[in-house]
Amino acid sequence: MIYKRCATHHIPYRKCGKLVVARDEQKSYIENLHRKSMNLAWPPHSPRENLQRSVLPTKLLSGREARELEPDLSSEIVAALWCPETGILDSHSFMESLEKDIIDSEAGNLVYSTKVVRIDPHIPDSLGLGWVIQTVTGDAPEGDAMLARTVINASGLSSTLFLNSILPASERIPMYYARGSYASYHSTSIRNISHLIYPCPELRGGGEHAFHSLGTHLTLDLQGKVRFGPDIEWIEPPPECDCDDADFWTQHLIPDESRIAEMHEVVTRYLSGVKLERMQPDYCGMRPKLVPPHAGFQDFVFRVDYSTEQSTGTIPGQAGAMISLLGIESPGLTSSLAIAEYIVEDLLKVGER
Repeated sequence: MIYKRCATHHIPYRKCGKLVVARDEQKSYIENLHRKSMNLAWPPHSPRENLQRSVLPTKLLSGREARELEPDLSSEIVAALWCPETGILDSHSFMESLEKDIIDSEAGNLVYSTKVVRIDPHIPDSLGLGWVIQTVTGDAPEGDAMLARTVINASGLSSTLFLNSILPASERIPMYYARGSYASYHSTSIRNISHLIYPCPELRGGGEHAFHSLGTHLTLDLQGKVRFGPDIEWIEPPPECDCDDADFWTQHLIPDESRIAEMHEVVTRYLSGVKLERMQPDYCGMRPKLVPPHAGFQDFVFRVDYSTEQSTGTIPGQAGAMISLLGIESPGLTSSLAIAEYIVEDLLKVGER
């Protein structure tokens, strides 16, 4: 879906492919990934012509074959999984294309610099079921309110805050925050890198980061610039912290040197020529996690709640639904079109069939 949009909307992209590289004790991990990729089925709304080909083609390579693609790989890399369909895109151009779609649509409207301050179920009346949404724009002394028949809660780090505001205390969902840092790299010690390179998760001994992160991998931008990241660092707001407190979060979004040495240690396990002194802090971000350290893998969650008890148990296509997108981290951006299709075609429209 996303490659088609890039082509039709003139969004810069490159299908560069990805290598998931493994040391000897990690071979079973990429072999399992390969089996899973071969058994994937096309989603229900896929074009018919797609059904004749693999959803996610992958190929297992030997260490020698992997080094033919990327000669700078460490000699400890004995195998790799080649993913030829992986690519990179200009994320800003992609977001701008979605913005333009909304602005140009007949009923679409975008409101900037506006935050939701309260959500309440609407008491059913002649206007029907739904939610009363209260907002404040910029520094306006007064807010606005609207009645929404359906709410899509896609607010990232704040998604559980809005959901918890309508749930009883015993049912509220905790959120855990993991900071990911990136380091830029400028050196001739690795040359002509042309593919994304991902290490296997460190799973021996049940490491606390297992399945919480794809590892500190090598990424490329469209200009060929190399970055390493993200790593993972758990951030716990103090009990008295307001989760809306910009100062607390801003201080954790400033990249610094503190993570570079550990990132370098991880990276040199698959690219031994990387020099510590050539790695520089680049940027960092916060990832929303639904499970704490040691709890294992948690996939995206799409939760449906209703504005009245009477509508509980009804189908999502009816009015009064709030669909919350929880734990949407990477690859949320490149999955966004598929996520939207699932919400519209499988959640919202199910009641119309």
